[in-house]
Amino acid sequence: MNQFERTLFNYWGFKKFRPLQLEIIQSTHKKQDTLGLMPTGGGKSMTFQVHSLSNEGICIVITPLIALMKDQVDNLKSKKIKAIAIYSGMSKREIEIAFDNCIYGEIKFLYISPERLKTRLFKEKIQHMNVNLIAVDEAHCISQWGYDFRPAYLEIVHVRELLPNVPILALTATATPDVVKDIQDKLGFKKHHVLSKSFERKNLTYLVKQKEDKLGFILSICNKVKGAGIIYVRTRKRTKEIASALQKRGVNADFYHAGLDANTRQLKQEAWMKSYNAVMVSTNAFGMGIDKPNVRFVLHYDIPESLEAYFQEAGRAGRNGRESFAVLLYNKIDIATLKTNFAKKNPDMLYIKNVYEALGNYYQIPIGAGKGNTYDFFIEDICKKYKLDIIKTYNSIKVLEEEGYIFVSESMESRSRVKFIIDRNTLYKFQIENNTFDIFIKLLLRNFTGIFTEYVPISEEMLAKKVNAPTELIHKYFITLAKMGVISYYKAKQNPVIFYSEERVPQDNIYINRESYESRKERQRVRLDAMIQYITTQSKCRSLQLLEYFGETNKQRCGNCDSCRKRNELKLTKTQFDGILKQVKKMLQKESKAAHEIVQSIDAAEEDVLKVINYLLDYKKIIYTNAGQLMWQVK
Repeated sequence: MNQFERTLFNYWGFKKFRPLQLEIIQSTHKKQDTLGLMPTGGGKSMTFQVHSLSNEGICIVITPLIALMKDQVDNLKSKKIKAIAIYSGMSKREIEIAFDNCIYGEIKFLYISPERLKTRLFKEKIQHMNVNLIAVDEAHCISQWGYDFRPAYLEIVHVRELLPNVPILALTATATPDVVKDIQDKLGFKKHHVLSKSFERKNLTYLVKQKEDKLGFILSICNKVKGAGIIYVRTRKRTKEIASALQKRGVNADFYHAGLDANTRQLKQEAWMKSYNAVMVSTNAFGMGIDKPNVRFVLHYDIPESLEAYFQEAGRAGRNGRESFAVLLYNKIDIATLKTNFAKKNPDMLYIKNVYEALGNYYQIPIGAGKGNTYDFFIEDICKKYKLDIIKTYNSIKVLEEEGYIFVSESMESRSRVKFIIDRNTLYKFQIENNTFDIFIKLLLRNFTGIFTEYVPISEEMLAKKVNAPTELIHKYFITLAKMGVISYYKAKQNPVIFYSEERVPQDNIYINRESYESRKERQRVRLDAMIQYITTQSKCRSLQLLEYFGETNKQRCGNCDSCRKRNELKLTKTQFDGILKQVKKMLQKESKAAHEIVQSIDAAEEDVLKVINYLLDYKKIIYTNAGQLMWQVK
């Protein structure tokens, strides 16, 4: 057992790594810059966690997903591993304490959002840390060719300048060949080095179904497939509607979206995780960082934004290796709506500038101010106040993010946090002089460790239950102690925040690079076309379509998807079908021919050739000319 296997066993109880994990760890241990391509559920986080625990020093983990940060920090802490997270929305004092703990407090993992990388405080503090690895999660966010480009990721290469001898480990589950190259270039890899695991999921069957009665089909899936499931929909309203409809028909279903309060979301998630056959109807807010092995199906009620998003969400099914299903439902209206929404996702320049102006007015930020500040972000309220379209406004903000003016985090689940701001001796004197607070202070000291050195997450509800008191009273105690200068207290909140990367500028001074804007629009168009092509191409294996999109070729068709099942009905072997197909294609790409001419020209049974011809006609690979001959359909 080598040092990495010992770390794996000591902290996680596993004796063996999953495929590719050990190779990635060994690569970064040799100080090689490494890009790890692993499918959803492949255990990406284990690679940098084992590396750092096996070496002296701290690992800096850069990720845009605040919810995932908190989950991983909590999981590490449950294993007695010291970890901390810094993200938009924390106070300046909280951030300073967190950085100091990374320098002096034996912290092993610092999770940080990319927006924090260019702050003066970060650049100053990082140079005093003993950093053993820079881990870049969701690495596709650094590429403008990626489906979720985050301009703040471009700052990572400057972090390298401060830590020239520290290797970088970039990780992603969704990257096309162009993005793979771009990630390494943008991160300043000393030498391109990719370790990849095939994205092929042999136990996962992809199905695309054109259905007008989607609810009826969903019900049949829920009754037919035994095990847990996830149903993805686009709107919050629809999550509740579909969950309610399923419940009325006897399905153990619940709904989830980012608009629910943090406690409710946690309870729903925990109940779903514990249940064998629970179905969760959700927006894409659900699933990130969740590793439930027995998810038997993931069903998309609405068409996803891109193949990258679809592949990542579908990949949450079948992580235990058992047969599972990824089902995408659509109808003609869905495709038309997708195309219509394309214009809203690419608002004109004036609209984008109007949104920037509305944001500044909403938060009452003077011209020349606002840099480094964060504000609670309520897009519905802003749109209502300034009569803005919510989809166009959301996408205008994306453009402003790419230009570096602002950044909006995902919805935060910020728990209440407390820290004593006086030392133990002063606190003891305070308790003697203020007997009213003595029992409450002892309650805090008994239940929370590290409360003098860092902000610790607390639950007012849990404390109230312990002393059989109303939650409002516990909250009142916290507020009073904070006013008296004994503690620093931040009450829980649950909403996104907007972060101003630069000072507010006059509307006329906003610069939007037209070339970048048009490039962004074209990238969206390419992804839209790829998504529609995947849905409408019925003659090619679904798995092959996805694998080829991500750069994997020379794979065999799966034999199980809806496209393969249709082809299987021909009762021809792969060799027979491919042989006839190759000859038909070669003939008809040169000139049109009558069906009987094709049959006579191919050395195969007439019945078999006609089966292939009819199959190609069904899926419009070949069509009839006005003269009644067959020709290859050029697309």
